[in-house]
Amino acid sequence: MEVWGMASVGRSCQQRCRRMGEVEKLVMPPHKPYAFVTFRSEDGARKAHANLNGWKLLCGGSSVTLYLSYVDSVKYKEAASVPLPEGLVLVENFVSPEEEAQLLDAIDWSATHDNDTAQKSLKHRRVKHYGFEFRYDINNVFQRSVYPFCIAVWSMDTPTFIPDQLTVNQYESGQGIPPHVDTHSAFEDTILSLSLGAKAVMEFRHPDGRVAAVVLPERSLLVMKGESRYLWSHGITPRKFDMVPAEEPRTDAPMESGIQSNLTLSRRGTRTSFTFRKIRQDPCRCAFPSACDSQGGPSPSPGPSLPSSHADAARLEEEYVHRVYHTIASHFSDTRHTPWPRVCRFLSSLPPGSILADVGCGNGKYLGVNADLIAVGCDRSTALVQICAARGYQAFVSDALSVPLRAASCDACISIAVIHHFSTAERRLAAVTELVRLLKPGGQALIYVWAFEQEYNKQKSKYLKQNFKEDHGEFSSTNSVSEKSQKSTGEQISDPVLPFRKKPQTF
Repeated sequence: MEVWGMASVGRSCQQRCRRMGEVEKLVMPPHKPYAFVTFRSEDGARKAHANLNGWKLLCGGSSVTLYLSYVDSVKYKEAASVPLPEGLVLVENFVSPEEEAQLLDAIDWSATHDNDTAQKSLKHRRVKHYGFEFRYDINNVFQRSVYPFCIAVWSMDTPTFIPDQLTVNQYESGQGIPPHVDTHSAFEDTILSLSLGAKAVMEFRHPDGRVAAVVLPERSLLVMKGESRYLWSHGITPRKFDMVPAEEPRTDAPMESGIQSNLTLSRRGTRTSFTFRKIRQDPCRCAFPSACDSQGGPSPSPGPSLPSSHADAARLEEEYVHRVYHTIASHFSDTRHTPWPRVCRFLSSLPPGSILADVGCGNGKYLGVNADLIAVGCDRSTALVQICAARGYQAFVSDALSVPLRAASCDACISIAVIHHFSTAERRLAAVTELVRLLKPGGQALIYVWAFEQEYNKQKSKYLKQNFKEDHGEFSSTNSVSEKSQKSTGEQISDPVLPFRKKPQTF
């Protein structure tokens, strides 16, 4: 029996795999761009590799190329399913298609009377408020005029919960909701969310690291009460496809085969959510004081917080680091073309023939500094690695926490402005440990990271001089980095995830 791995396995690919031979197992790890297929015979694995390697798969109008390779074994242990958070109820088909159309038509997105501050804070989606307005810039409610049709909407059913505040959000395909817990002191226990227009997958996260993924079908009502409302954060990952249960379970695959044949990729459409809440009149006295701002827990506008688990840290970095660099790769490369002098001096000091690993190489600007070195780079961004290849450098895609190079194989390693992107001290230490693993005995490593302290010998850093002037322009806010940086001990940066500023375009 042979096992092989491939990228972006979809439903049609499952069918093609079965034509190659008897499939024993198909494993699709969540949040990974690859899958594993195990055949019962070596002949089936060889046939699949010969016929499917390089095959182009049409996925949502895009062409995806499958790249296959053999692996010795699959040691993936599927995580046990997490039950729904206590107090969470999903009511499918809460409204009819006709009522859905009426609700969507009732929203006038062309009106401009909504608070401008809220609109500026929510550039990743459209939002309107009825009744009391939820202010995203202060994370609390602001009393304003009574909504015109919320009561009429709710008269479609007669629940015991009567809301007095409605927030309507519209999300295009690829947009999401950052994980959050609705402010305890602002709203009563029950929160209701009606999904219209398209389905989506909402993730609920417990502080201990548990994650429950809930499919929100079109026209469904989500009811959050108790623990699910007060303790679990909820959010929607920004992506264009969700992996969801198939509407009709497949009958042509044996259930004992282990194939996840009841899953399919669902392309997101435009989803409009109606969130109904009731304004709280008294301080919150819930059973979760550690998460409650009324009982000394988190304030409505908390400062930077650390991820509660390794999985949360990885998700945070995926959303706010990896996705950003993938998006800005070309522009980032154009503005990061000059090697730093001290790094160049280090590279020039290495003996000819030395093996160099640039972990987090970006656009590869250090790989060609010393032509006498055997230099190889790696980066988490596929787009940046492609730029390296276009420049004739040797580079591959890899995470800095697990570089696929042999231990003690490098004479020198460099990590320039990379490790500060890891969101916890444990992960930053792991990145340094990985560099040490790559080094031969007596090898050297050079590491640069952004410092929290941005003043030396009473001189501001070049970064502060260029980026933190009085006129912050497009990126100014009440929580801007420059305002937080003024400390009695000197200039400091309060967040290791530094802002990226695009240079002005010329036409």
